Amino acid sequence: MKNATVVITGANRGIGLALVEQYVARGATVFGLCRNSSSELDASGAQVVAGIDVTSEELGENLDSALRDQGIDVLINNAGMLASEALGELDCDTIRQQFEINAMGSLRVTEALLPHLAAGAKIGLITSRMGSIADNGSGGYYGYRMSKAALNAAGMSLARDLKPQGIAVAILHPGFVQTRMVGFSGDISTTTCAARLVQRMDELTLESSGTFWHSNGEVLPW
Repeated sequence: MKNATVVITGANRGIGLALVEQYVARGATVFGLCRNSSSELDASGAQVVAGIDVTSEELGENLDSALRDQGIDVLINNAGMLASEALGELDCDTIRQQFEINAMGSLRVTEALLPHLAAGAKIGLITSRMGSIADNGSGGYYGYRMSKAALNAAGMSLARDLKPQGIAVAILHPGFVQTRMVGFSGDISTTTCAARLVQRMDELTLESSGTFWHSNGEVLPW
């Protein structure tokens, strides 16, 4: 991993920032992609690529301009959005926005960066167990659940389509993490979460590609 090149979206805070710090500490060359940087990301030792909007039609052009001919060993699609919609009070605008960011955004980034991924590269999709249909015991959160279920489906298709090129895909639930997204009310820190996610990426093989994992190593139901 010391000489690996790692690209992480949503890198300016939370889980993305913690992943940046973990990979930098391991000696990797890290590109931190974000819409707007932060002082923490600027000080992380990563190469910061700001102005990256995963919903933009210019995404591919912007990524090509930033990365040029840089090869990528690990791509982690982490950028995401959470909103809460209740039945009877649905907000179709936030539901669409979550689809654009959580599902379509990760797919757009992956497709744009395919020319940079060599055989043996790995892709991580930061999803949520809230995208599991079998695990839904509480309802609600329509946009988030639907968009993460869509991301899970995309991850399985990517695993199938990219296997002949030697590229493996992990579909990863980070856990209930202490981030701004959940009002810092999670069970684990971003540092603990990132360490677990990095371990899952280390363990990822073509044989396990397409598996839906909790960051603690548990295999989750669809």
